[in-house]
Amino acid sequence: MFKDLIMSDLGEAEAEDLIQLINPDEEINEQQEDYPDELGILPIRNTVLFPGVVIPITVGRQKSIKLVKKAYKGDRIIGVVAQRNDQTEDPSTEDLYEVGTIAKIVKMLVLPDGNTTIIIQGKRRFKIDNFTSEDPFFMAKISLLQGGFPSTGKKETKAIIQSLKDSASKILKLNPEIPQEAQMALDNIHNPVFLTHFLSSNLNAEVVEKQRLLEMEDGLERATLLLEFMLREIQLLELKNDIQKKVHTDIDQQQRDYYLRQQIKVLQDELGYDGPDQEIEALRAKGKDKAWPKEVGEHFNKELDKILRMNPAAAEYPVAMNYAEFLLELPWNEYTADDFDLKKARKILDKDHFGMDKVKERVIEYLAVLKLKKELKGPILCLYGPPGVGKTSLGKSIAKSLNRKYIRMSLGGVHDEAEIRGHRKTYVGAMPGKVIQNLKKAGSSNPVFILDEIDKVNSDFRGDPASALLEVLDPEQNNAFVDNYLELEYDLSKVLFIATANSLDTIHPALRDRMEIIEINGYTQEEKIQIANRHLIPKQIRDHGLTKSQVSFQKPAIRTIIESYTRESGVRNLERQIGSVVRNVAKNVAMEDLTEKQVIDVAKVKEVLGAEMFDKESYQGNDVAGVVTGLAWTQTGGEILFVEASLNRGKGKLTLSGQLGDVMKESAMAAISYLKANSEQLHIDYRVFDQYDLHVHVPAGAVPKDGPSAGITMLTSLASIYTQRKVKSRLAMTGEITLSGKVLPVGGIKEKILAAKRAGIHDIIMSERNRRDIGEINAKYVSGLNIHYVQHADEVLELALLKQKVKNPLEFRLEEPANKA
Repeated sequence: MFKDLIMSDLGEAEAEDLIQLINPDEEINEQQEDYPDELGILPIRNTVLFPGVVIPITVGRQKSIKLVKKAYKGDRIIGVVAQRNDQTEDPSTEDLYEVGTIAKIVKMLVLPDGNTTIIIQGKRRFKIDNFTSEDPFFMAKISLLQGGFPSTGKKETKAIIQSLKDSASKILKLNPEIPQEAQMALDNIHNPVFLTHFLSSNLNAEVVEKQRLLEMEDGLERATLLLEFMLREIQLLELKNDIQKKVHTDIDQQQRDYYLRQQIKVLQDELGYDGPDQEIEALRAKGKDKAWPKEVGEHFNKELDKILRMNPAAAEYPVAMNYAEFLLELPWNEYTADDFDLKKARKILDKDHFGMDKVKERVIEYLAVLKLKKELKGPILCLYGPPGVGKTSLGKSIAKSLNRKYIRMSLGGVHDEAEIRGHRKTYVGAMPGKVIQNLKKAGSSNPVFILDEIDKVNSDFRGDPASALLEVLDPEQNNAFVDNYLELEYDLSKVLFIATANSLDTIHPALRDRMEIIEINGYTQEEKIQIANRHLIPKQIRDHGLTKSQVSFQKPAIRTIIESYTRESGVRNLERQIGSVVRNVAKNVAMEDLTEKQVIDVAKVKEVLGAEMFDKESYQGNDVAGVVTGLAWTQTGGEILFVEASLNRGKGKLTLSGQLGDVMKESAMAAISYLKANSEQLHIDYRVFDQYDLHVHVPAGAVPKDGPSAGITMLTSLASIYTQRKVKSRLAMTGEITLSGKVLPVGGIKEKILAAKRAGIHDIIMSERNRRDIGEINAKYVSGLNIHYVQHADEVLELALLKQKVKNPLEFRLEEPANKA
């Protein structure tokens, strides 16, 4: 048996020579030899060395190799200790058991593959008192352990030893993998201590259980526990043999069925009968080559067996065949290889889309993590923004950069839950859901899957598709998505889902919680010019059968189209207007009215597109008190607005006009309350609030306006009209006001800054807490602007109002309040 063990790593001749050096059956006397009290410690994994036992060990760690080479040149004595956790590559002293075995290196071999293998024989048990060194290898002070069978109770010892031998013989009979020579080796072992060590070493048990046997002092207790482990192994072997007998019987039955089937097939071929069985067997043959999960394969074969028992003329037959074919066509465990060239991916994204830095950065991060980890559950991204900003087309660019298949599923108007989950096969005309259908169409289980217009999913009596999407878009659940038609779990965790939405308010709250929201704001005018030059104009020229040598656009012409003929966040209408101009050129070329290159200038744009559709809002000056320029955000970008205030003799009535929303009205009320509370500080006679009517108007009157951004604008306008001090020229502001005078931050800063530059504004006032937003804006957009950051209304008025009053001040004719005593 020892020869078989050693030959697993050595040749037969070397094993014979080595066996001559080792006598594993020698009488073990733990007091017959002296050993040093400090030893080099060799950690080993997945096994425990026992005294008297010979085992080969492959040494791979640098510390272990240094220890073995040094010991082999000396007395060849080392301490062998098992690791607590076999997964630890570089164990520390806390990772080692305290009790080990002194071993002698019998032979050291350097194998052809470069590994070092040593043959060691256990000598005596020891306990580590303390470690003295960890470099270049472990060194420890040790104490030798005594142990053996007690002198009393010899009958009990003899009985348990015989029981161990009987159990070992039974294991040898039940396990055919153990060679027959092992029984002979077992019969030749007479020393009870070595017998327990030998059986413990070869026991099929965990390292923890073997270590427990090694640490036991009393030989009788060790033998009793060993016998318990061996009886457990006997029970497992007997159960295994029973199962194998049953399986063997089933295999015999399958072989018989196969033989009969083959005979039927031969008879059918002889008779020239070409029945449906051949088609079914062809499907079965294809299924064997499919790399699907085991349970799916079993289900597929059961379906085919069921079809074989059906009458081909039955109505259920084509339904069952369609189902089996659909199972076969799905891309189970079929994936496309991701392209991990991050620089190439970034170039593709930059080439296809201008701007969108946040989205591009998120995709590159996903690729980077996937490259490092090799496996990553697909994140659920939701691109949120106004129409026409390129959310859907961005998904195609992401698929190209990842080298994945591209799928787009439109959810607008979907109101049937079966569109997502599929129908039960029991229904007439049952079909799988669109998620599974699209995966079959793509032929890959890791595509980029665009869920377009997820905010427009509807619900009715046929179910709630949004709730059905919860499982699809949950990274913790979609690895076992069950389609009603499929009736099997399908792994969607490798799919990169990207949803698009114009509004977050109409998305199911639980569905929104499962997605990572990435906001895509509308493009600035400068970005639209770049997009037009890089993408829209070349595309329209190509689509209309022209070339770059036949038509080109001047930058002022593009700016005119953007400012005067479109008003949108995206570029969809801009592309239409460019298409109209290019189409006019194409007409002239086709009619041979144009023989040279057409350069599109502002005049040509106005000639083709007609009168300007939109007026550009520009700075109009503030020569009178009460007129202030504000900054506003709209879905079509940033704009400037004007707040006008006037006073008339009356009874303190307040009038607000200009289609103001509730929030904007509340800002006006807060501004008035602040002025009343601080009238003395601002040198405003308190009687003016009761004896004059106030009218606040925000042009244009037909355009609805709302939001808190006009808070400080309202305050400045009212302070200007009440104090008759004009506002500084070329000054605009944005920020929310509170009753205590605090200036709060607002959104849309980038769009507002660009609107101010277009209108010729020089100075801007905003909240101190908006300073961080300015830091995220490209420096060229902010250049030329003086931005004043404020925290309180007093700072706003100090910056905005001129010191002197207007030339023709309003003559306040104030009356003393009547004494009603």
